[in-house]
This record gives sequence, C-alpha cells and structure tokens, in this order.
Amino acid sequence: MNFASNAHPSPKSSPNLGLKHRNTFGFEASAELAYEITAPDQIPAVMTQIAEKKLPWRVLGGGSNVILPTVLPGATLLMNIAGQEIISSDTNSTLIAVGGGVNWHNFVAWALENNLPGLENLALIPGTVGAAPIQNIGAYGVEIGEYIDSVDAYDANSHAFVTLTNEECCFAYRDSYFKKNPQRFIVTKVVFRLPKQWQARIHYVDLAKQFSEQSSPSPEEIFLAVCKIRTHKLPDPKVIGNAGSFFQNPIVPNEQYETLLHEYPGLASYPDATGKRKLAAGWLIDQCGFKGQRMGNVGVYENQALVLVNHGNGTAQDILGLAKCIQEKVKKEFGVHLEIEPNIL
Repeated sequence: MNFASNAHPSPKSSPNLGLKHRNTFGFEASAELAYEITAPDQIPAVMTQIAEKKLPWRVLGGGSNVILPTVLPGATLLMNIAGQEIISSDTNSTLIAVGGGVNWHNFVAWALENNLPGLENLALIPGTVGAAPIQNIGAYGVEIGEYIDSVDAYDANSHAFVTLTNEECCFAYRDSYFKKNPQRFIVTKVVFRLPKQWQARIHYVDLAKQFSEQSSPSPEEIFLAVCKIRTHKLPDPKVIGNAGSFFQNPIVPNEQYETLLHEYPGLASYPDATGKRKLAAGWLIDQCGFKGQRMGNVGVYENQALVLVNHGNGTAQDILGLAKCIQEKVKKEFGVHLEIEPNIL
C-alpha cells in the first residue's frame, strides 16, 4: 500500500513523454513535461515546482475519458498511486480504501473475489479509481457516488491534503464537486462503503433482458452479464481507439418528453431521480443516421451510436469535428443538446 505518509523520493520530470498508450482514443500525443505520481506525499513538491515555473498542469489517469491534443503544454501528472485494502467492517457495511491510480475494472473484480458485491454493474468501465468520483461514473442503473464514503485529495488552492465526505462531493448525474472545480483537486484515494445487505439491480433494459427468466442472479452473474453486454456494444480500445460513451444522456422536462414521445413513439428513455426524463443519446444519434458512419479517420461505432472511434491517425480536431456534426443534427431533429462526456484537454 502507498497510503501511508512514509517519505517517497520526488518524481523526476520526463520531457516530451509520448502519451499514445495513455489515452484510449490512441491519439498521437505527448506531454511537454510529465511526472509519475506513485505516492500522495510526492505531490506537494511537484506542485511547488509547477508553481515556480508558472506552468499549466493537469492529472492524467488511464486516459479513458479524455481527448488529448498533439502536445499537452506544461506539466502532466501521471496518476499511478496503487493499493487497495479493507479498512473496517461492521454488521451493515465494509469500508475499502483504494489508490487513485488503480485500474477501475480490476478493483471491481477484486471486490467480487473478496465477497464484496455492489459494484458489479460498473464492470469494464475503463479508467482509474481516482477518476471515478470526478465523473461520478455510472452504468446499468448504478452510479458510483452511491457507494463512495469519502475522497482524499490534494487541494491546489490551499496547498493541503483534504478529505471530502460523500455529501461534500455533491454527486449528480456525471457530475461532482471535483468536476465543478477543475484544476483544484488531485484525487489520491477513494474510500468505498459497500453494504452487507446486497440486492441485485437488474432493472436497466439490457440487464432485464439478460435475466428475464432469472429473478435473482448472483453478483458474479451480473458482473459477467455486464461484461458480455459492454463487450458487444463497446469496442476494445486496444483494437479501435475510443473513449466509451462520448455523449451524456440528456435530461429533459416531462413536457418536452411527452411532446417528443408523441412524435417519436419509439423514443428510448428512463425516469430520472429528479422526476424528469433521461433520453438515450445513442438512440437519438442512431435516428439521425450516424451509426456506422465514417468521417475521414474517425467515425461512429457500428454497434453503438453513442461511441465515437478513431480508425487510425485521427486527431482531437477530427473527433470534435464529428461530434459537432452530431450535436447539430440531433439539435435540429429533436431540439435536444448533447453534452460531450470526455474531458477536452
């Protein structure tokens, strides 16, 4: 574990470090100056150096939710803090501390192997644990904010380490306090609270179909089903570059939903926690004829219209150009604006 405050040597900076294998789109990109962070106590010294040089900076984890330009100016902190451990357990729940650099899917699998269910719906989401609370990742009817107890981070404003409770994280759909305050927090550790009373959550359409003849699947069966569904719908970034779901599912007032439903009876949607309706962005894009279409070196994945792909030699400019075309067509057809999910660096 790297959570202890034992002194670790300050990481050396690496100039012009290639990042093609550090972003799942597979864009040719490089960091002007990169620092590998393997322990929290390395961060203050690195941030002091960055401040002295007046450099712009950002944190890069698995690169699964970012769109990288050809050159990232300034400093890039590569988040590689490892480690995961059970820190307490009572009759109601189990607390697990996990390093910000841990691979998300590997952690979900580890939790199940240790008889700690709850996160199985979030299997195969690419990226790191440290990025999970920022985006409040979610899939198949579950959001990670439901299971986070607290988040440890370095606050670049106060130059100190802080711990934010679940409430202070202000989790919302694909949103959080961290996302609302960019360039402020560097997430080093996430503490998850998994309840002992587990319930299968299979109400989401794809999972409901998968278990139509099985009312009480095990966590492991749900995990495998989610992996199967995601593997079918989403391309492997190692084979074809992508960042998973490229657009957020838009949330609209009930009045707008009813109007759209009247005009488009097949409209795919889900009830939102706020009482509004969440529309399936992939369905909207598919209806506009983009599924499987290609624009130069980039395109829309043939099995899932919500996924934009790099066919090879594509750039951030190419993918954003395609995204703009999609946004304009969906807005014109449905009167709905699609928000880009990955962070544009």
